[in-house]
Amino acid sequence: MDALALFEQASSDLFGIWFLMGAVLVFFMQAGFAMVETGFTRAKNAGNIIMKNLMDFCIGTVVFLFIGFNLMMAEDTFFGLVGIPNLNLFTDFANFPWSSFIFNLVFCATAATIVSGAMAERTKFSAYLIYSAVISCLIYPIEAGWVWNSNGWLFQMGFVDFAGSAAIHMVGGVTSLIGAKMLGPRIGKYIKGKDGKISVRAIPGHSLTLGALGVFILWFGWYGFNGAAATQVGQLAQIFSTTTIAAGFATVTTMMFTWLKNGKPDVSMTLNGSLAGLVAITAPCANVDAFGAIIIGIVAGFLVVLVVEFLDLKLHIDDPVGAVAVHGANGIWGTLSVGLFNIYDGDVITKGLFYGGGFHQLKLQLIGILAICAWTAVTMYIVFTVIKKTNGLRVSPAEEIEGLDISEHGLASSYADFMPVTNSYGGFVGSASSDELIEEKKLVSINEAVPVQYSMIDSGSSKAKITKVTIITRQSKFEELKSAMNEIEVTGMTVIQVVGCGLQKGSNQYYRGVPVEINLLPKIQVEIVVTKVPVEKVVEAAKKALYTGNIGDGKIFIYNVEDVIKIRTGETGYDAMQGEE
Repeated sequence: MDALALFEQASSDLFGIWFLMGAVLVFFMQAGFAMVETGFTRAKNAGNIIMKNLMDFCIGTVVFLFIGFNLMMAEDTFFGLVGIPNLNLFTDFANFPWSSFIFNLVFCATAATIVSGAMAERTKFSAYLIYSAVISCLIYPIEAGWVWNSNGWLFQMGFVDFAGSAAIHMVGGVTSLIGAKMLGPRIGKYIKGKDGKISVRAIPGHSLTLGALGVFILWFGWYGFNGAAATQVGQLAQIFSTTTIAAGFATVTTMMFTWLKNGKPDVSMTLNGSLAGLVAITAPCANVDAFGAIIIGIVAGFLVVLVVEFLDLKLHIDDPVGAVAVHGANGIWGTLSVGLFNIYDGDVITKGLFYGGGFHQLKLQLIGILAICAWTAVTMYIVFTVIKKTNGLRVSPAEEIEGLDISEHGLASSYADFMPVTNSYGGFVGSASSDELIEEKKLVSINEAVPVQYSMIDSGSSKAKITKVTIITRQSKFEELKSAMNEIEVTGMTVIQVVGCGLQKGSNQYYRGVPVEINLLPKIQVEIVVTKVPVEKVVEAAKKALYTGNIGDGKIFIYNVEDVIKIRTGETGYDAMQGEE
């Protein structure tokens, strides 16, 4: 074998290994989807979300092995519409295309898991398993075969979807839209007033940290998602570059857009903006230059915000994680963008409209989008309808309010080592939801920011006066408050975790562009009983420690205490208090 042949063999083996490593990166994206969905929803459903993201891959493996893979990638097809299954898995194991199988399996799992987020917090676990299996064994394999099987009718026609904006993300987005509409919104999301108008209420997710971690994992895995099919180093570098450029510009665009629109940059929406850019560049990643990637990313950044708010505020379709906007709308945009920015000519493909190729490629992309959307919409509507009529699609109101962790899995809390608190819609929430609320700060005087209310009755007694001071404030201010009390020699206190209303009159808050009318946020209640230290001194020290100049710094309540009894010694009144302050 000559040197050239050796080089070609080595190159082939190298990219064969990269092909499989790319599949591993795509599999790791399951963790990213799980974290995004968990963080953007409430803690009382965290275990259910994790379970669904695990099982859609595992059930998908079973059905894709026996049914889905042959429908998608069989060498023999029925008029390019569907593969004809064979028994090569059992009769010719050694020559079975295992690389192709594992690669397409992880992509199949992605299409199924997208739907989980849009239908989160109110879907029966059994219903999810059923429709996830149908997606993996029938819906996705058939339309993906049109796109990537060399005998598929869209492939033969010249339709381009390099890594799956249409075949994966748009399918997941369309399914999410149909599922969320048929399922209905979460309890408390949309409230109909006496005048017939519907008010939209924000339901913040419980952990922005988990959501951000999920986005970073997904971005990391996306290099395998888009680049695994590359066959040359130059092509792989191009794919990595266009992927990064589009995602970066989309993220910046979303941040600036929400900043200008709402007065503050929306964190969760900006995270969605990163994913929107990644979805949009998936189809054209190997077919566009840097300029094309920039435009694709900018449009994606605007599109995700507009679609999220249109669905929520106008159509009243409840999508907790923005799956329809991220995957559906930007899957369509990314697929169409090939017809606008494609820089290559080929046997059956032409350059994009903006690169002198005319409308031909754009027309092919539009045909592919319509065909895949129609197939997905019709079949998934039938699937959801059958499930709804037989097994049932939605949990009961009581189960939804209690949380799917306990009702579906017998799990009291996914955060066993942390004290759960209840939110305004029932069930448990984590303490991170307040980070997602954008509040318009209004500087006020110290007396307005930390009001003091006295409930004092003069008993006329000659006994030493005993007073209870109750302070309610933010958890983050506790250390400052404790230090302030120590400085005035108050060392005895009782601390209780409570929840309080996080919205004051005249203060506007937004979550993903939706005004928050009321939200119960974690706070602390500190109780101090004093007799030797003057009450006025305690109050002034507390006000000084808690004051930031904003409404909501806290409240201080002052009460008379009739008597105190020390159980250990039997002492009462002033004597019982000695050593406690």
